[in-house]
Amino acid sequence: MTIELRFLKKATEDRNYISFTYQNKKLQKIKPLKLLEKENKYFLHTKDEVFEFDMIKKIHIHKEKF
Repeated sequence: MTIELRFLKKATEDRNYISFTYQNKKLQKIKPLKLLEKENKYFLHTKDEVFEFDMIKKIHIHKEKF
């Protein structure tokens, strides 16, 4: 488990907002709902979409909670 994955897991548990880059699109103040593992790949579930962890870059965990 990489350090980014651990931070993302902790942000999901603590219900903190996150920002990241996904397929060259910058996403701001996303609510991470759950992080699931399927076939050795991690997927981040949010309110609107599901993101593959391997394609997420530049993760920023906000101090704000939702």
